Amino acid sequence: MVYAYTQDVPIDEAMYTRITDLLGDEPMDGALLHLCIRRPDGGLRYIDVWESEEQCARAFEERVHPAVDAAFGGRRPSVEPTVRHLDVIDVRGSAIGIRS
Repeated sequence: MVYAYTQDVPIDEAMYTRITDLLGDEPMDGALLHLCIRRPDGGLRYIDVWESEEQCARAFEERVHPAVDAAFGGRRPSVEPTVRHLDVIDVRGSAIGIRS
């Protein structure tokens, strides 16, 4: 079942770039879409779509959290930003693999 969420993160584009550089270009298993947008009040918002919640959780454990830890010098904030789950009705498109 498709799993999707939004998450507002209190970081700037420079920190986001450090994290994504540490993640590398290898696709994460099950990731369908990751969109990062600038929030007008500061910080960034992620919109993520995964093939399943289990694949998302595994990617965070194996790749995302280690990259965030490294980007923060081993001192990632102790509290995760709030995740707002999305009730997905349909997923369409061909944006996979496109990077700006």
